[in-house]
Amino acid sequence: MQSRIEGSWTGWSGDTIVRLANGTVWRQDQYYYRYQYKYRPRVTIDGRYMHVEGMSKPVRVRRID
Repeated sequence: MQSRIEGSWTGWSGDTIVRLANGTVWRQDQYYYRYQYKYRPRVTIDGRYMHVEGMSKPVRVRRID
């Protein structure tokens, strides 16, 4: 699945909740911390991993809505 993050992105905090433009909401499901500011970056969800444009590592997530 591909979409964009709604609004600003400040990176992964360990328990990040991500709201996508397609209406789905995802929660970070593995610990990873990395700050990076972007506005509406592209996102690809491949299985249980979310790849955020500009981030070096995909992070495991789970859908919460």
